[in-house]
Amino acid sequence: MQASNWNTAMGALGAQALKNMDRSRKARGEMLERVGYGPQQTPSTVLHTEPGLNVRRYGAPADITPNGGPAVLIVPAPIKRPYIWDLAPDISVVRRFLERGYRVYLAEWVALPDTHDHFGLDDYGDHLLEACRGAIAADGGPDQVVVAGHSLGGILAAIHSGLHPDAVRATILLESPLHFTPASSCFARLIDATPHARPIADTFRQVPGVFLNMMSAMAEPQAFQWERWTDRMLSMTDPQALVTHMRVERWTHDEFPLPGRLFTEIVESLYRHDAFMQGKLALGNRTIGPRDLTAPLLSVVDPRSKLIPPEALVPFHEAAATPRKQLLHYEGDVGVNLQHVGVLVGRSAHARLWPRIFDWLDGKDAAQA
Repeated sequence: MQASNWNTAMGALGAQALKNMDRSRKARGEMLERVGYGPQQTPSTVLHTEPGLNVRRYGAPADITPNGGPAVLIVPAPIKRPYIWDLAPDISVVRRFLERGYRVYLAEWVALPDTHDHFGLDDYGDHLLEACRGAIAADGGPDQVVVAGHSLGGILAAIHSGLHPDAVRATILLESPLHFTPASSCFARLIDATPHARPIADTFRQVPGVFLNMMSAMAEPQAFQWERWTDRMLSMTDPQALVTHMRVERWTHDEFPLPGRLFTEIVESLYRHDAFMQGKLALGNRTIGPRDLTAPLLSVVDPRSKLIPPEALVPFHEAAATPRKQLLHYEGDVGVNLQHVGVLVGRSAHARLWPRIFDWLDGKDAAQA
């Protein structure tokens, strides 16, 4: 067998093995849900569907603020299910927004077939989020929306805010990696050891979630392994914390693949070349950077994090052109399983951090990070 054919065959076997692991992880997640650790989600309605996307509006019609009210578009990371924003009533960012009178919408990413491996950053950060705004307008929502993203979802939220600043009331970035250097990215060594992401993407077409999970665990074992075990031990004496920990554990097994082109562009344009921070991120006929973010900006960092350290977000935040910006710190919680999602599900985050975020959205800028 020729070397090229051998490599192709081995690549196909490896891809199939990872897809089998994906199914095994999904089965374990479903088992956790059957024993009571599934999410307790807010009722929602699908307003719009197209390949790769459902647009959801949370709450019953009676919950919608009269005369419109402000609107928020939640942009989750495109690798796991979005209910981490709405895990249980007492730790639901969705419910906090509803309680504040917001119309709450979600860009729910949907797994794509292999034939749609051409979807990239321009689709996720521009066209699909523009479709979300169209659905919000058709639903009677305002022309400007708050765009809120966590982790990789924050990258997409920032891209959209840079491309469409007049349509954005404010941008909220929660532990989002937007500046990539050896000091700010735990993936730097792993990426340096990889010639190019394209062959990986070509092998899978849709890059399995388990592959991304494995790469994350290799790049930052403290965050993805040791901190999670420590959190479980600390949660044992607190039943409420343990339930949240196990619900997050269920969520960590609920992932789906990335289109090959999106995977390649994240690795090459963002992680390897830091193109967004450098003002060189090419999307269609536009090239954007932090100076294109002119809407009010709030960013949240965890000063303890090795996965997304402050150095991965603060320089981008400081370089953004908006004159109104706020930087807040999240200090961590017990019971969140993965500290990276604590900003969404942590008890102290809901008790102290989110009230400050809403105060800022309401124009109360006196609080400082």
